Amino acid sequence: SAWVRGVASLPGSIVVLVLATALTAWWGMPLETIGSRFGGIPSNLPSWVWPEFSWASAQALVMPTLTLALLGAIESLLCARVADGMIGDRHNPNQELMAQGVANFVTPFFGGMPATGTIARTVTNAKSGATSPVAGMVHALTLLLVIGVASILSGAAYTSGPYPLAYHGLGDLFVFLFFGLVAVGGTAFVQTGGWGWPAFWAGVPVGLLAANILVVNNYRDVETDAKAGKRTLVVRWGRRAARIQFGLSAGVAFAVPVGFGLAGYGAAVLLPLALLPVAVIHGRQLARATTPAELIALLGATGRLLAGFGILLAAGLAV
Repeated sequence: SAWVRGVASLPGSIVVLVLATALTAWWGMPLETIGSRFGGIPSNLPSWVWPEFSWASAQALVMPTLTLALLGAIESLLCARVADGMIGDRHNPNQELMAQGVANFVTPFFGGMPATGTIARTVTNAKSGATSPVAGMVHALTLLLVIGVASILSGAAYTSGPYPLAYHGLGDLFVFLFFGLVAVGGTAFVQTGGWGWPAFWAGVPVGLLAANILVVNNYRDVETDAKAGKRTLVVRWGRRAARIQFGLSAGVAFAVPVGFGLAGYGAAVLLPLALLPVAVIHGRQLARATTPAELIALLGATGRLLAGFGILLAAGLAV
């Protein structure tokens, strides 16, 4: 059957990983992760640290240093030799080892680990037609390009295309994703070269408050949207449900700084809570609004709340 053929085509490594994971969970075996062993992967830029030098530490580190240097050199040269055969080129071993040596001499001052050439990415780049170190930069730019194109397509698909998002009640979800999680996560990736859970959680309140702007807009246009066949969430569920959505989104958004504070980010991360009374007032204004002019004013106020919240949260996380 098709199911049997599909299972038979699974790579053996996948089967081993799944079985090993299941057995580890079943028997409760101790399993260390990067988080439990080393405290997690830092999501901020490293700072300069001058190491402590002593004759005792030099004696203790001389053999590990030589071992890592030799293993790194062997790995890099083997990787370069494999790449030569794939692209029909001849590498310069002196240039390769000098560059690696300089990099590994500098990175410890920033808390970095020794680096070496890796066969996996090299082979992937070579099979993709890469012939120079520019491939690494193209790799990073491609990730950013995917995020940018996805964001642009999402914006274009909001009211156009074969399945307009706004006409099917998906506008709020995509505003949350692309104005919150993707925007904040992408910015963190560009500035730090990585992504972590703090970036995800920082994007949650931004996305929710951005979606609230759309809620107010659709709340105002509910009658005209219904006539035009634009099935927004307000049209589908009514204005009472929209008010509940508005309040819940604001509540979750203001709960995130509290979560950061409980996670040990310091008291400054609670700065956005100063705007909580403003959010409460906005909720009451939405419930009492009866004219388009009132909702237009609330629309601008909700946007200003988002801007203020973002500035205070960024400042609190940076302190």
